[in-house]
Amino acid sequence: LEGKDYQFRVVSANMYGVSEPSEPSSVPSAPGQVVATRETDTSVLIQWAPPKDPNNLIGYYIDSCVKGSKDWTSANHKPHKQTRYVLIFFSKSSKEHNGEDQLKQSVFSTELPSFPYDISLLYCDGESMVLNWKQPLHSGGADVTDYYIDKCNVAKKTWKEVNVPPIKETLHKVGGLTAGSVYQFRVYGANLTGLGDASTPSAPFKCEAWTMPEPGPTYDVTFTEVRDDSVVVEWKAPVYNGASAITGYIVEKSKKGSDNWSKVNENSVNHCYFKVSICGLETGESYGFRVRAENTNGVGVASTPSDPVCIKALPGTQEIKCGIDEESGDIYLSFESCQMAEKSKFVWKKSYQEMTDFSKGIILKTSGSHSTLLFKNPDKEDLGTYSVSVTHTDGASASYKMSAEELEKMLALSYDIRNPIIPLKTELAYKILERGRMRFWLQAEGISSAVTYKFFQTKMSHDAATGIIEMVMDHFTDDSEGTFTVQIQDGRAKAQSSLVLIGDAFKAALAEAEYQRREYIRVKEGPHFMEFLSIQVGENASVTLVCKVANLKKDSVFQWYKDDVEVISEVPADLNSGVCKFPLTNFSKRDVGLYKATITDDRGQDVSQIDVSGKGTISRASELSIQCTAEGIMLQCHMKYYTEEMKIHWKQKDSKIAASERMRIGGNPAMATLEMVEPTDKDKGMYTIEIVDPEKTHSRTLDLSGQHRGKVVGGLPDVVTIMEKKTLSLTCTVCGDPKPLVSWSKNDQEVEPSDQYVIAMDSGKFASLTIKGVSLEDSGKYTMTVQNKYGGESVDIIVSVYKHGDRVPDIKPTPSPKRIIIALASRSPQQHKNNSIYISGWKYQCLQGS
Repeated sequence: LEGKDYQFRVVSANMYGVSEPSEPSSVPSAPGQVVATRETDTSVLIQWAPPKDPNNLIGYYIDSCVKGSKDWTSANHKPHKQTRYVLIFFSKSSKEHNGEDQLKQSVFSTELPSFPYDISLLYCDGESMVLNWKQPLHSGGADVTDYYIDKCNVAKKTWKEVNVPPIKETLHKVGGLTAGSVYQFRVYGANLTGLGDASTPSAPFKCEAWTMPEPGPTYDVTFTEVRDDSVVVEWKAPVYNGASAITGYIVEKSKKGSDNWSKVNENSVNHCYFKVSICGLETGESYGFRVRAENTNGVGVASTPSDPVCIKALPGTQEIKCGIDEESGDIYLSFESCQMAEKSKFVWKKSYQEMTDFSKGIILKTSGSHSTLLFKNPDKEDLGTYSVSVTHTDGASASYKMSAEELEKMLALSYDIRNPIIPLKTELAYKILERGRMRFWLQAEGISSAVTYKFFQTKMSHDAATGIIEMVMDHFTDDSEGTFTVQIQDGRAKAQSSLVLIGDAFKAALAEAEYQRREYIRVKEGPHFMEFLSIQVGENASVTLVCKVANLKKDSVFQWYKDDVEVISEVPADLNSGVCKFPLTNFSKRDVGLYKATITDDRGQDVSQIDVSGKGTISRASELSIQCTAEGIMLQCHMKYYTEEMKIHWKQKDSKIAASERMRIGGNPAMATLEMVEPTDKDKGMYTIEIVDPEKTHSRTLDLSGQHRGKVVGGLPDVVTIMEKKTLSLTCTVCGDPKPLVSWSKNDQEVEPSDQYVIAMDSGKFASLTIKGVSLEDSGKYTMTVQNKYGGESVDIIVSVYKHGDRVPDIKPTPSPKRIIIALASRSPQQHKNNSIYISGWKYQCLQGS
């Protein structure tokens, strides 16, 4: 009766009698306070406290009714085990007059899902079967999360549960089967509301082990990126590969309502996706697709056909856009969906495999209907096809293939954005000012008044109108040796320029600075040397000391000294012109010593001195040089001065050379010579001239094996391709003893240094040609020639400039051997008209001058 409480008990009975009754049933107490909170625009979260006296609680039923009504309706059709429940509604809320959000009366909870379908057999090992099925077409307003399988032995005609814990995927291995028996299966889908209807029973499957050599069927054939003339088909690899590894896949299509299947791809593909296009697809028609796997043994059975798809793009379909963020320089792929639902999510894939790891320089950003992949530092591993699909839509999706060529261009643009450069008209240079002050300066193409810069001192200035940045160092000393670098920043743009003042370069700068300091004091105050003492060697090897004085008065006195003892010159000092000479006639050992000249008056004195001892700045002979003769070649050593005490010896590879018809030793007081008549391979090697005087032996050497000539060690490419408006730097290492000179030419015309063409030689061994803002006119053959007095060589570089956006030209280098050069002191027209010296089988190109 209504309003009465009841208890129940159960007894069991068989043919022998009735059992004792069970314990009486008891009703659980009521749950605690129920709290309803809005979860989303279309759902409500219901929470409650469990009953204090559960009494073997099985679950909960949730009822709902419209506010103000007493019509309660159950929201679930089987007990719910948790103390929270989400009600899903089909329309959004509206504002009532009191301003609070209320649910419309027509709103109701979720429904049960429809049934799964198309159960297929993927593999059987004689004891178990691997099944696959398609998820329900209608989810009931909530995601289908659980599946349950029943099996039926056809011979016994009884259905039994396969699983108690729910299955989360549409793939399951059913075990415990009897070999040789035939089975059917049915599948249920469940959402948060409950269990839906069972599927139609599958076809009968016989439980016998698969042994065929061909692969089993593929499964989960789906489609995406539907357009008016194309569609992308995706699938999963077979569970059973057959007797050998799978080598490819064949896609087939069939128009809806037809049983005729035709191949889509002539050649199999080795991945689990294929874009079907321009192969008989008709816009607006519906097609089904199936896929077969193949191995070396043949083609396997076809998959279960996909659901039909209409070949027509969604209204407002968008494609993936590839670009570069103008602020950060990040390369991005961006997609805007033409459809969105409240539960929609963007699923990004690479090579149609879902991307889940975003820890390696790829960042995913999603806002509303936009989703973007940001590549922080992309490389070749990021090449490939990227696709995106949007869940809970009618198939909003797109793809984009990132090629190596496109990535290279994008990286170049990204680098320019991230690292903008301030173009420089002039690299960092120096100029020595009055008093020995050092001015460092450079000139930029253009700078703003907000430019900042860093140097080793802060006392700097700039002129935004001219782009010149400078710094004046008041004291340039021994401690100033090193590399000077200035760093410039103007907004986000940066530039850096360095000047190396080390070794000989620093010594020369320091000497000039010290000279300017002394000159400033000396010239401003009294008589001084305009030209300091120097040695002049005449054609007959005579020696004369020469200097020039200035700022003189009538009472100015000029005097000569040797080893601090006053001497009288044969030629009186000419104080009118300021030129003073001291001839050393028939120069000999008795003339060596420290010579000094002074100019003096009442304003002060200036001194200049020079060491003529042979141990200081004077060397007795020039370096050896080569001269072509009518009969061979001649080694020459020009004597700066010669004394009768000196003796001369010639050597080859440490062996003294005796005079003969082939080796002619000769010369005069101004030059010693060794002529080789018709030289052969035996004449290759190191030659030495020894000049011996009572105090010391002086020697000069010349390597005729070519080992000390100027050489290009390496660093230059054969071919260079570069985008216009970039800066090209051709740099290589050169060597030679003495240090070689370097020249550059373009298409056999010498390159003159300019604002655009900067020629540099650092530390005597790093040669470079920098071309700023290259244009198409800068394409051509560039030749670098390196040469010292022993000769040298030249190499060619082909430079190809291409426009922004054009394909990078594929230029193959043409083998171009280095050209060997040997420098000659002089040459007469009748001697070696082919400009070459031949020593047996070895040949050198001859150039005038050494």
